Amino acid sequence: MAHAKTSYVCLPCRASYKQAYDRNRERVCPQCAQTLVHVGSAFAAPRRRDVEAWRTLSVLLHAGVRFHKSCCGGPGYRPRTLHEVRERMAYARRTGRPFAEALVLRDLP
Repeated sequence: MAHAKTSYVCLPCRASYKQAYDRNRERVCPQCAQTLVHVGSAFAAPRRRDVEAWRTLSVLLHAGVRFHKSCCGGPGYRPRTLHEVRERMAYARRTGRPFAEALVLRDLP
């Protein structure tokens, strides 16, 4: 039986690749040879020319947020714009909540 595929991204190239998951194998970008970031099986890549979406994705990935499927379906809420990211950053600073936790809140209190 074939293993399910999961997504990997190269942030500098703004490229996404579906490959079989293997925790012991490091993936490299075929274009620039940098290490690919494992983002999860529920990831949908933005268009390559959508620079703002890739910047938002970069913030999410550097904070440790990934796109893994949950028991109820998809990965849950993820901000799509830099404005939403900035709102959640301000909320995290104001309340002392961890940044990664504040990023995945659908509605801010």
